[in-house]
Amino acid sequence: MGKAKNPRRVAENEAMAKTRMLRTSPQKLNLVAAMIRGKKVEKALSDLTFSKRRISDDVKKCLQSAIANAENNHNLDVDELVVAEAYVGKNLVMKRGKPRARGRFGRIVKPFSELTIKVRQVEEQA
Repeated sequence: MGKAKNPRRVAENEAMAKTRMLRTSPQKLNLVAAMIRGKKVEKALSDLTFSKRRISDDVKKCLQSAIANAENNHNLDVDELVVAEAYVGKNLVMKRGKPRARGRFGRIVKPFSELTIKVRQVEEQA
């Protein structure tokens, strides 16, 4: 018989991609995610390509994955895709330290983040 198919987590005209363990703080990643929210995917890809922020390459990879999921898994038209949602979450934090003066210990935190991008197909208004 087999198992029943899992229900979709997104709507019929949406596709999603998620990237975990991005080595940057959620606050810095959210600045890049805010840059692409609500834009058409071609414009978002070009903005990420020419962005000076280090993490924009990883965000671009996640967006390309969401576009590929929309095209191959859900049969959506790539030319009509818009970045519907791009949100950031916290992941683990590595705790490191550095010896300081007079026997103290300076704490260094190295945060990780995760990024979720949803793209939606919208029909052009005539």
